[in-house]
Amino acid sequence: MAEQNSEQSRPTEERPEIPGPRSRRRFIIIGLVAVLLVGALLFWWHSTYYEDTDDASVDGHLVQISSRINGHVAEVDVDQNKHVDAGALLIKIDPRDYETAEAQAAANLEAAVANYEATRVNVPVININAGTNLNNANADVASATATVAQSEKQLQAAQARVTQAQANSTKSKLDLERYTPLVQKDIISKQQYDAAVAAAAANEAGVAEAEANLVAAQDAVRIAHDRVLQAQSSQKYAQTAPQQVAIQKAKADQAAGEVEQARAALAQAKLNLDYTELRAPVSGIVTTKSVEVGQNVAIGQALMTLVSLDDVWITANFKETQLRHMQLKQPVTVHVDAFGRDYDGEVTQIGGATGSMLSLFPPENATGNYVKVVQRIPVRIDLTKPDQNNDHMLRPGMSVEPKVRVK
Repeated sequence: MAEQNSEQSRPTEERPEIPGPRSRRRFIIIGLVAVLLVGALLFWWHSTYYEDTDDASVDGHLVQISSRINGHVAEVDVDQNKHVDAGALLIKIDPRDYETAEAQAAANLEAAVANYEATRVNVPVININAGTNLNNANADVASATATVAQSEKQLQAAQARVTQAQANSTKSKLDLERYTPLVQKDIISKQQYDAAVAAAAANEAGVAEAEANLVAAQDAVRIAHDRVLQAQSSQKYAQTAPQQVAIQKAKADQAAGEVEQARAALAQAKLNLDYTELRAPVSGIVTTKSVEVGQNVAIGQALMTLVSLDDVWITANFKETQLRHMQLKQPVTVHVDAFGRDYDGEVTQIGGATGSMLSLFPPENATGNYVKVVQRIPVRIDLTKPDQNNDHMLRPGMSVEPKVRVK
């Protein structure tokens, strides 16, 4: 009882004051208002200085491995979802057919080179021969022309001798006619008469000889004219010497072209032989492998896909209303959903058209029932710190959330 009285006797100011319901409600309201203000401030800050989207994913190069030749698959040195380094052997096609083709192309090249050398050497030979033939032809024409002139003069001489022989024969015949009655009357001696008869016979023979010489001279003139025609024909042929040289040079040029064709064929054969080994153009992971040993492949046939992990970027589809302040080189923070890691990047490209316009079937809005829909434009974001992806955790197709600092 004494303790209770002592407690009751304490002054009222020493007792703790318990807040009432109104005070607690006021504190709660003030706290809620403060939270709302802070949230509104953060939302304003974020919406003013940042633009983000969840319609984004990792993008990269998907290298289609295909054959550049027809052939039979001899080896497949990779498995599905295995990492390969750049230059690693992926597939080997049976090279025997292409080794034979290379040997054939090399033999054709040697034959073409030999033909070119023979044709090239003939060019100066034909040039010299053609010049010599032309000189000889000109000399033959001059000689044949001189022979014609000489033959014509000999013909004139033969004609003169025929005339002379005929005159002598005529005189001898007249003398014989005069001597005949005289010898009968014994006015002249028998010896004189016999001499006149012999002279007449000799002159008659001289006429025949002169006429034969005349025919021979006429034939000589005709032969001389024929030789002139023959020499002129040879001269005309010899005058084609420049054309003959040009033809031989053209043949040499053609042979040179055939050498180049054979050399190109050999280069192509070597390339085809190299194409029997399909190597990785970049390092990456093998996917969608559809080739097996013993399979026959054709040119352009897709055999596998190589996913490059060294060169990846982000493709973010921002709403068109978010691009008002977006520019190139703006910093970006990329959050990866798969493992909750953030990467640093920057805006490097802004698409030239919306995703709907780049689709296989662009929308047709000329039907009269148009409904305005906010479009999205692809934006490329490159990593500014490639060492952040040294572990190659980023894979094409992963969902990410980029946040762009626009102010």
